[in-house]
Amino acid sequence: MVSKKTTILITDDEERIRSALAEILEFEGYAIEHAASGTEALKKLQSNAFDLMFLDVKMKGMDGFEVLEALNEQEITVPVIMLTGHGTIEMAVQATRLGAYDFLQKPPDLNRLLITVRNALDKGQLVKENTKMRRSLSQVDPIVGESRSIKVIKNTIQKVAPTDARVLITGDNGTGKELVARWLHEYSKRKDSPFVDVNCAAIPSDLLESELFGHEEGAFTGAVRQRVGKFEQANGGTLFLDEIGDMSLEAQAKVLRALQENKIVRVGGREQISVNVRVVAATNKELEQEIKDGNFREDLFHRLNVIPIKVPSLNERKEDIPLLVNHFLNKLAESDIIFEGKYFSKKALDRLQSLNWTGNIRELHNVVERLGILSSENEITLDEVSMLTKSPEKQSGDSLDSIAEVAGSFQNFKEITERKFIIFSLEKNEWNISQTADEIGIQRSHLYNKIKKYDINR
Repeated sequence: MVSKKTTILITDDEERIRSALAEILEFEGYAIEHAASGTEALKKLQSNAFDLMFLDVKMKGMDGFEVLEALNEQEITVPVIMLTGHGTIEMAVQATRLGAYDFLQKPPDLNRLLITVRNALDKGQLVKENTKMRRSLSQVDPIVGESRSIKVIKNTIQKVAPTDARVLITGDNGTGKELVARWLHEYSKRKDSPFVDVNCAAIPSDLLESELFGHEEGAFTGAVRQRVGKFEQANGGTLFLDEIGDMSLEAQAKVLRALQENKIVRVGGREQISVNVRVVAATNKELEQEIKDGNFREDLFHRLNVIPIKVPSLNERKEDIPLLVNHFLNKLAESDIIFEGKYFSKKALDRLQSLNWTGNIRELHNVVERLGILSSENEITLDEVSMLTKSPEKQSGDSLDSIAEVAGSFQNFKEITERKFIIFSLEKNEWNISQTADEIGIQRSHLYNKIKKYDINR
């Protein structure tokens, strides 16, 4: 006899079939639940964990293949044994392709049935153990760096992750906001549950609501079947709303309600569905200014901004560049032999630290990969860095036209010209900090911060 905790869901639109199977399996000690349709089965699977599922191929409404497709789409992992009264090789192949464990004819032979159940349960347990093992061996890249700002972020993650407090991560594009979100999940009590990310800027506003909350069949043109949204997919885990500053006001209102009530309603539906998710949001925008401009809800901002984490730009943490470069080379070498043994000379690293990294970590990674591929020897030299990257001189040329050509964005243009202006003023005043600060009209502490930010050396 097996433990009553082993629960099997029998899905068939014929009550006599469900009863016959249940009688056999309950005698063997299994706990049984019934579903008379594919829709009912999906609802049960979304809210309960089953060890095995019997699924009829031909049913009214959703047939067995459509249920399998929905299981794959919603990432619900359960061994499935298909049942049919009129099976063909083509049907068996299709079922296997969609992830079914086995395919049995009705009425199934008793011995074959019980052997198949035991084998499917063994496989399901093995999948669970492998998943648990993979999760215990974290696949999340480390947060690399020993600068003060990165140490503060790591310390904040350690303190905040075990709680359910909402976190708002801010920073420029390419600084690593998603990595911070993943480590908040990795160190949380929810780490064995899903981490679901949504790029709000990449989804058209008219589709974002369906993406977040799901939709019912027929809710709009093209909604040919029910779809579970990201809030439900993340149930029990973490929902990462990336680039939330690009979300429409209408979607913001519905996200706010979901956070307030811990319930959502699918598009085209009426049923309120309870969800238990921890929301982590990120943006490269100044949300306070977006609120003033009428583009972002202040009440949603305060809901999300329980714990703020500011991720610095690479220009603000240039001391971390040597560590990041070595990390990137090691990661690249794991997948491509061409990077094995590659390293940067001291002068090459110094040159990388002198550059203006407008694309942040992402840009540095691309440069390291480019240099690793194109360098002729294992040692990547200063000359190769100078040849294959933009030099500081090119980044901050004398004319406004040349600066504008290199900058690429208004923010970069401001930073390059500000750095050049500060250097000019310091040299004019023979590097007298107090005198320079007075002349350009800023506080001395502010000037020190600018010198540090732009890595200005005498």
